[in-house]
Amino acid sequence: MSLTKAERTIIMSMWGKISAQADAIGTETLERLFTSYPQTKTYFPHFDLHPGSAHLRSHGSKVVAAVGDAVKSIDNISGALSKLSELHAYILRVDPVNFKLLSHCLLVTMASHFPVDFTADAHAAWDKFLSVVSSVLTEKYR
Repeated sequence: MSLTKAERTIIMSMWGKISAQADAIGTETLERLFTSYPQTKTYFPHFDLHPGSAHLRSHGSKVVAAVGDAVKSIDNISGALSKLSELHAYILRVDPVNFKLLSHCLLVTMASHFPVDFTADAHAAWDKFLSVVSSVLTEKYR
């Protein structure tokens, strides 16, 4: 699946706003993930999962930074996220479905932070982009 020029433009233009609020968006995305899909907590037994905890803030920042790496390498997402894919597949052994759940939570968080910018076209572009990211993160499982 490849992104159209229009979709790439939407992703790149919104990224500046998202990256400016990376910590808040990452933290809220994880809070939403753990609330909506409590089974995902099993991968974080050593984390304080209370809203706003230092663990959630730190890991949320890492999640958004990884999305940023994919945005910056939009023409080579696989290369940009290869090491992260290996980590999640071979070391952490994260169930691949969790990337889709996280993507959904990120979409909802972005929509709540940027209601004017998150148009139907933006939603579709980001959904497609995050599907590509999820696919890349699970490619080492195959």
